[in-house]
Amino acid sequence: MPAKICTREQADPKYVWDLTHLFKNKGEWEEAYKGAEAKIKDVSALKGTLGESAQSLKQGFETYMDAFRQIELVYLYAFLTVSTDNGNPEYQAMRDRAGKLMVRGQTAAAFWMPEILAIPEDRLKEYTLDPLLSTYRHILEDIARNREHILDEERERMLAMLGDAAQGPDNCFTMLESVDMRFPQIKDEDGNPVELTHANFSVFRESRVQSVRKEAFEKYFGEFNKYINTFAAMYASSVKFDQYFSDVRGFKNTAEASLFQNNIPVKVLDSLIEAVHSGFPAMQRYLQMRKKVMKLETLNMYDLYCPMVEEQSFSIPYEEGKKLVKEALKPLGGEYGKLLDTAFENSWIDVYENRGKTTGAYSCGVYGVHPYVLLNYQDKLDDAFALAHELGHAMHSFKSSLAQDFANHDYSTMVAEVASTVNEVLLTKHLLSRETDKKRRAHILNKFLEGFRTTVFRQTLFAEFERKAHDMEQAGEPLTVDSLSKLFKNLNEQYYKGVSVTGLDSIEWARIPHFYRAYYVYQYATGFTSAVTIATEILKTGDPSRYHEFLSAGSSDYPLAVLKRAGVDLTTPQPVISALEVFDETISELEKLLEETS
Repeated sequence: MPAKICTREQADPKYVWDLTHLFKNKGEWEEAYKGAEAKIKDVSALKGTLGESAQSLKQGFETYMDAFRQIELVYLYAFLTVSTDNGNPEYQAMRDRAGKLMVRGQTAAAFWMPEILAIPEDRLKEYTLDPLLSTYRHILEDIARNREHILDEERERMLAMLGDAAQGPDNCFTMLESVDMRFPQIKDEDGNPVELTHANFSVFRESRVQSVRKEAFEKYFGEFNKYINTFAAMYASSVKFDQYFSDVRGFKNTAEASLFQNNIPVKVLDSLIEAVHSGFPAMQRYLQMRKKVMKLETLNMYDLYCPMVEEQSFSIPYEEGKKLVKEALKPLGGEYGKLLDTAFENSWIDVYENRGKTTGAYSCGVYGVHPYVLLNYQDKLDDAFALAHELGHAMHSFKSSLAQDFANHDYSTMVAEVASTVNEVLLTKHLLSRETDKKRRAHILNKFLEGFRTTVFRQTLFAEFERKAHDMEQAGEPLTVDSLSKLFKNLNEQYYKGVSVTGLDSIEWARIPHFYRAYYVYQYATGFTSAVTIATEILKTGDPSRYHEFLSAGSSDYPLAVLKRAGVDLTTPQPVISALEVFDETISELEKLLEETS
């Protein structure tokens, strides 16, 4: 890990991704941009032709997909480029132009669904069953499912034009949080002054020294508190856009509108929240164990990330992390391992933090090229898990792209977090299988328990927060700093009973970027519980074939159906309940181990 935060120009080329796999230079990107503009005109020319025959509909789909494949390439190149340095004006301009190009494409295609839905229902059923349109059968069935929520052509065109403005709150959040905000220095464990950043905040909050994690917490969230009214205004605007789109399309509420896209009944979200609430006693047991082991009179929110067992030799430089992850994922088979080698050796991954780089980690699939993975690697165990997690996304994208055509390659977010979390579970099991030292085993078990806390409980808390915030907006209640912070505090006190919740704890909602994609976070919780089921089955049987079918399915079917083929039924609470049983069992195992090492 570099000792000092560098500029993008100073980053080691060995550890940055290679975007020339998309376009060799900006000149090629400009040419592709012009080509995409021409293809948008081709899409516009389709108007009035789609219902003429199955053949004309097929030609329409091919033209549409060809256009949006190029628009996506142009957009993703700009998106990936600006992610490396959000403060670069040239990159900002590219992203803005690409975003406008995407909106122009969507606007030009505003007639698409209304025109297909204008085809008489019996004829559309015939087209759907015609072998000529077999590639697009699921899309046509889904369009028919959307019939009651599709507007006339003019209103669809207006909604498409509004799309760019609707991204405003999210874009403002990114610029404020990634570029404009600067954090003060803190003192590390040795008393040395260190500049606090988004990336190293996650390191300092794990510090064994309470004063260090307390100072990091207070100064980090103190900086957010300086802009808290701005964050509240941005989030309130985002929620208002969600409510507007829900109302215009005739949904009962924003949850129904959001989950409808993937044919997910709202009962899946409600069932998750209810099942997680049933796990509160186990969570309180875990928190009491943490308080006892850490010998704290008061357990604070900033104490929750500190490992209960000292990390010591768990420093994992990136090169070691690659080897560790590859070994852990061997149960997924030799083909999967070869794909990992390709990712490592061919610059798919942007590894270290630099000034202006997007915080956190993500994977971005690029159809016809390969996925890209962004990290801010800090040589911690968490970073090895982040590498495994994002490679799960990447391999899911790559295998879907190989198996499916462009129309069906882009799997839904509902299943995306399954692949990433399967990798995390396998890494956990691998670490436990090779570790004999009791203290280190205890640390790994605690890490697994923290996965439950942060991925099942915490993300469900977030889901409940945004559900209630959207309900407040629908009921006409104002979304202000006070109302949002009160809501978040109440939920923290409910989910983390016995933990001291302060004013700064209550504004954590302001730093969550996922809230600008409403009803995304609950899928982390369902993904975790699904992943535990799948990984357990693979380790038990030694057969990953069903899982590989899942990875290759793309969007060729609805996500709940794809998951059922992989052995998980989220229409019942059973996967969540089963996972919470594992949580409770792991608490008992850790308690026993800690008694043996005390």
